[in-house]
Amino acid sequence: MGRVFAYGLFGVLLVGAGVCAQATSGSQGIVLYVATDGNDAWSGKFPAPTRGKKDGPFATLERARDAIRALKRTASLPPGGATVFVRGGDYRLKSSLRLTEEDSGTESAPVVYAPYRDEPVRLLGGRILTRWNPVRNQAVLKRLDPEARKHVVACDLAASGISDLGAFRSRGFGRPATPAHLELFFQGRRMTVARWPNQEFTKITGIGDAVPKDDGHGGKLGGLEQGFQYAGDRPRRWQSTEDVWVHGYWAWDWANSYEQVASIDASNHLVKTLPPYGQYGFRVGQRFYFLNVLEELDEPGEYYLERKTGTLYFWPPAPVKSAEAAVSLLEEPLIDLQDARYVTIRGFTLEYGRSHGIQVSGASGIRILGCTICNLGNYGVVVRGGRGNTVAGCDIYHTGDGGIELSGGDRRTLSSAGHAALNNHIHHIAEWSRTYNPAIRLSGVGQHAANNLIHDGPHTAIQLSGNEHVIELNEIHHVCLETGDVGAFYMGRDFTERGNIVRHNFFHHTDGVGMGSMGVYLDDCASGTTVFGNVFYKVTRAAFIGGGRNNLVENNIFVDCEPAVQIDGRGLSPQPVWHNMIYHTMQQLLEDVHYHEPPYRARYPELLQLETYFRDGKGVPPEGNQVRRNIVEGKNTRDGSWLKIGWYADPKLVDVTNNLTGEDPHFVNEAGMNFQLRDDSPAYRLGFQRIPFEKIGIQLDANRKR
Repeated sequence: MGRVFAYGLFGVLLVGAGVCAQATSGSQGIVLYVATDGNDAWSGKFPAPTRGKKDGPFATLERARDAIRALKRTASLPPGGATVFVRGGDYRLKSSLRLTEEDSGTESAPVVYAPYRDEPVRLLGGRILTRWNPVRNQAVLKRLDPEARKHVVACDLAASGISDLGAFRSRGFGRPATPAHLELFFQGRRMTVARWPNQEFTKITGIGDAVPKDDGHGGKLGGLEQGFQYAGDRPRRWQSTEDVWVHGYWAWDWANSYEQVASIDASNHLVKTLPPYGQYGFRVGQRFYFLNVLEELDEPGEYYLERKTGTLYFWPPAPVKSAEAAVSLLEEPLIDLQDARYVTIRGFTLEYGRSHGIQVSGASGIRILGCTICNLGNYGVVVRGGRGNTVAGCDIYHTGDGGIELSGGDRRTLSSAGHAALNNHIHHIAEWSRTYNPAIRLSGVGQHAANNLIHDGPHTAIQLSGNEHVIELNEIHHVCLETGDVGAFYMGRDFTERGNIVRHNFFHHTDGVGMGSMGVYLDDCASGTTVFGNVFYKVTRAAFIGGGRNNLVENNIFVDCEPAVQIDGRGLSPQPVWHNMIYHTMQQLLEDVHYHEPPYRARYPELLQLETYFRDGKGVPPEGNQVRRNIVEGKNTRDGSWLKIGWYADPKLVDVTNNLTGEDPHFVNEAGMNFQLRDDSPAYRLGFQRIPFEKIGIQLDANRKR
């Protein structure tokens, strides 16, 4: 765990499932080439220009795609399908590379796009900037801090051929995904729009003229439309509030949004924003900051785009010519596969787009293998609908939203989509939309997330909705870094989402603010989930059952978790917020899937037990939960506080048996985070089953060489 293991069993399984390396000679079928020095008028049959440059590779991926289309109109693909080999270099995409049904292969004859002999190939949705100059505009210099004036440089975007300056859009909790604005990247990472405060947040100090309203939990909220107050006089120095924005956790530490400033009353320290306003209003003491303010371009790594003149101002953290600087332009996925079948995208780097890296819609048998997908405005890879699509061996990082989204299958019939996210390294995600944009999102029926390494994210790592997904052998650490009441793994608020398995994962060193974080968070009556054979180290509230039923917490290792397991009975609370959740939201979801009919009646007969509680209207108790054969090590084991059952939950309703607490479990090397058990561990006498530590985390295989 936390290191790369040799090509093991899981790597064999990947290759056996058809996730293979570059096609070998003799099995490629049709072979075409693309190169930066190619020509779309050539045949594409040669990897380099011929003598006299009368023939050679194509210049664009689109031309190679169209050549395969033309060939398919006259004959079916030969054995081995078709392979487009792309020579090394940068390829700027002015629009999506779109692959549709007519670009499909077959299971035995796929269409493959891959680098030629593993030469580095980048598909870019933006433009690299080279024309940086000192700032000469005296009006701009006067607005900057004296120290900044010596360091800030400027780029005339129009002179660089850039006219699409993009726009800030309201983003965040409860808002639909939207392309990012024009962003600046330097040294391979996202730079910061000029903001105040620079690193942390400032606090809401008052509610202005707003009339407080009840938040449903005994607190008070104001409405953003009435405005909120801030401390200090920093905005007095700003000459303009045009296109200034605020980003905040306005009411809850799990719901952020970006709001455009309508006005700032510096005398009364009052900010008013434009619609659509934050979904919950705001609370005194919550966190926010201002952004897109020229005067706040006051430290290395910040930038500001003056839209009227098309000038980009930047304080580079290193000499600007020492590293690549680029801006994002393309507001659609770099690669867009719609209704295609059996296409493989392997080994490319995709970056500098304002939208997703790759989008897959209604497609089947798509393989995204060994790609580096980074510096994007939205998700790395989005898969919606279709069957049997796989994202494996990819590195995904510095995304504005999440990492991988897999959705598909039919929840009414419980038919599986069978999508998979395997052996990916996903980190530094949700850099704009900070909540509910996880490294991996699974929805629908029957998705699989395994052997992924996930770290450095502000909110949840894996988010689940739907049925019969498997989350296994992943390593997750340093997530939930900026939010509260959040889980590294999260699902909730639907009794019908059952049959999900969370097993053999390693959760460690999670964080959180306010209410803190959980390891596995079965929130708001999430039910019917198996949490088996996981390792939790330094995870507060490691396994949390928030009012749910029929959950199994078994064969896990909890070390320095406070508590290891917590269970409440919020479904019995008479408070309107919880009563309405049960008798409106969740009861309607039951009806939507016809839970009293096949296949739900046969697959999940325990749902029928809810009918009594819906008739009497007194809430739903957390029945059927089991906490069995777990190992608990830490200072809270001897007094029993490793297990907390309360808030309407009756301990008599929970089966707590054969857990090893207050006794040395005989770890191989606890100080070195090696929680394998020695052969003489007393846990084995209780029926504890060995956890396959050697298979957890990233594995070396055909798509991942390091």
